[in-house]
Amino acid sequence: MITLTKAEEQIMHIIWELDRVLVRDILEQLPEPKPAYNTVSTVVRVLEKKGFVDHKSYGTTYEYFPQISKEEYTRFHFREFLSKYFDNSFPQMASFFAKEHNIGIEDLEEIVKEIERELEKKEGSS
Repeated sequence: MITLTKAEEQIMHIIWELDRVLVRDILEQLPEPKPAYNTVSTVVRVLEKKGFVDHKSYGTTYEYFPQISKEEYTRFHFREFLSKYFDNSFPQMASFFAKEHNIGIEDLEEIVKEIERELEKKEGSS
């Protein structure tokens, strides 16, 4: 999987949220100043070439839908982030965020509890 540009990611978030979209639906969701219709259409076609979206055609109208879930992309993006900035070390990353955001012991304990709950769910579903 590849990393998306900022514009591609912004449009993918809209597609993930709405699930099935026309270019005009995407355009409606974008903030002002809105890009040109052709610009959005081009970005969507690039996303399709990259394998992130596919389309169904109705005459000359194209309805786009995601081929990669938000969760899949988030997982990939997070792993890349962890690798690039923290040498694949989750403890280094957690330490960085704890220092940067003045996270206290109570917050860290809550994070550990949340991780334990998620691991229990995962083990229960295996």
